[in-house]
Amino acid sequence: MPALMVQGAGSNVGKSLLVAGLCRAARARGLSVAPFKPQNMSNNAAVTADGGEIGRAQALQALAAGIEPQNDMNPVLLKPESETGAQVVVQGKRLTTTRAADYAAIKPRLMGAVLDSFARLSAGHDLVIVEGAGSPAEVNLRRNDIANMGFARAADVPVILAGDIDRGGVIAQMIGTQAVLDPADAALIKGFLINKFRGDPRLFDDGYQMIAARTGWQGLGVLPWFADAVKLPAEDALDLRSGGGTGGFHIACLVFSRIANFDDLDPLAQHPGVRLSMVQAGQALPGDVDLVILPGSKSTRGDLAFLREQGWDVDLRAHLRRGGHILGICGGYQMLGRSISDPQGIEGPPGTDDGLGFLDIQTIMTEQKKLTRVSATDPAGRPFAGYEIHIGRSEGADCARPFAHVAGAPEGAISADGRVMGSYLHGMFADDAFRTAFLNGLGAQVGTARYGQGVEATLDALSAHMARHLDLDAIFALAR
Repeated sequence: MPALMVQGAGSNVGKSLLVAGLCRAARARGLSVAPFKPQNMSNNAAVTADGGEIGRAQALQALAAGIEPQNDMNPVLLKPESETGAQVVVQGKRLTTTRAADYAAIKPRLMGAVLDSFARLSAGHDLVIVEGAGSPAEVNLRRNDIANMGFARAADVPVILAGDIDRGGVIAQMIGTQAVLDPADAALIKGFLINKFRGDPRLFDDGYQMIAARTGWQGLGVLPWFADAVKLPAEDALDLRSGGGTGGFHIACLVFSRIANFDDLDPLAQHPGVRLSMVQAGQALPGDVDLVILPGSKSTRGDLAFLREQGWDVDLRAHLRRGGHILGICGGYQMLGRSISDPQGIEGPPGTDDGLGFLDIQTIMTEQKKLTRVSATDPAGRPFAGYEIHIGRSEGADCARPFAHVAGAPEGAISADGRVMGSYLHGMFADDAFRTAFLNGLGAQVGTARYGQGVEATLDALSAHMARHLDLDAIFALAR
């Protein structure tokens, strides 16, 4: 079945957004289309209907395509746990944890899983749009590559190269990529496009023609900056930024070194009446905050130490003395308790660390990861949807005051004074009714907002934006 791959002349050139827009555009043309990323590296994961996990970007691309996220859409997911090591997830399930230096040794056996997933997706759809990872210009990584040209060659998929003009040097990026590639790899690149242009695109006409003349690639257009991209869930931690807003209810989120599933915050950032601040390393917690969120983490004990290194534990105590609220989600929930034990050394060296002590619970890390979508109810009986993606089990006296109920069983914990809350449930704030009720329950007095409808409208706008500025007929004609 036809397929097309979008690779980048560098990292963070907008590949994920381009694939999402192409999926929505193909769907509008009546095609059954599916996204695919052979290898992704991200701690922002989505739970699939078949009980696995894939990169958040592929879940968004599936939404753009109008289909359910599947494990095959991202057969290899790397989840960094330290500066030198990562958990390896294959077709939705954890395979192993490995150091970066050792990962190359296992890549050859991962190609089979990648091609197997690609074949299943191709058999079920009219078109598969593939996203590369990083850049093929990183030729030092070409041996046993499964993410860029290694996959494209193995599956015989034509490539479009995207460049990011916003960072500068895009002419050198594009021409230089061709110069360093193996000729057989370079031959797979059939066209190029320029992304994130600000100002009058005609000012780049000479540069555009130079790239086409030097490379021999077909020019597919110059895409102006799409400002509404901030309304879509982001996957890369490099995209983390304060959500802005001028609302009277101030929420602050601590940005951990291994922050995970931070798209939990997106609906809050866009809710009228809310101001969201992302507190980075070295910054103090603002004194006017109403709610502090401790988000998910891929390394709970490591990020608990990181939290203390920033002095945020002192800030949190002061915040509570001022009458503020705290919500811990997943790893952040575990940090709020009295202790975190990892006797098997699943996330690092075996041992036990004292928690922040704001909740009367204890957490024990367990090897089995929980991956499931859930239907829950809040303490007032209001239903909402979410998902769990974690290791560890938390128990203690404060669990008698649960944050929610899942399948009739208590979930999470709330402190005796009601100002500290913890839950393993991700994705809860995407539910409009729950989000509004939760905020108002903390005294926010905010109106309602329709987050899901906003995401759908933004995907439609992205597709229309690309149709205005790119040659979509030529792009889809390249697929084979």
